[in-house]
Amino acid sequence: MPYGIQLRDVPYDHPDAVKLNDQVQLEYQARYEGDGDATPLDPAMFAPPNGRYLLAYDAHGAPVASGGWRAQDANDEGYADGDAELKRMYVIPEARGLGLARRILAELEADARTAGRTRMVLETGDQQPEAIALYLSESYTPAPTKFGLYRTHESSRCMAKPLNA
Repeated sequence: MPYGIQLRDVPYDHPDAVKLNDQVQLEYQARYEGDGDATPLDPAMFAPPNGRYLLAYDAHGAPVASGGWRAQDANDEGYADGDAELKRMYVIPEARGLGLARRILAELEADARTAGRTRMVLETGDQQPEAIALYLSESYTPAPTKFGLYRTHESSRCMAKPLNA
């Protein structure tokens, strides 16, 4: 990880998390013709032990990347018992290529595993080839069934990875 970058646990509604979430929503709108991600998210969903939210800060204390997981169990949105859902993975354009997403992903996977979750799942879209490439390089595979709010959308790409010890 680049010198000076620190990962910090923050609540999902922390002002720096809100700032990065606003930025990722603008990126979604640009990539998906005006649509942001309307998935309902509550800060309590990311509170340990049923979740975690991380921000990466640069050497000057500015937030440059985010990501979190929240517990999911079998429900009518296609999740399975023991799932940990990855949400709001984002790196600001100026910090891309530094390995921050990979570092946050590894921390979140380890934490979800420690919390007893058995599978990490995520939903991304076909207009996010960089995200798809990252997840494929980290042993994620297309999920056997789609899940989440966008499971019926043609552009949705659902992926999963077992969290075996």
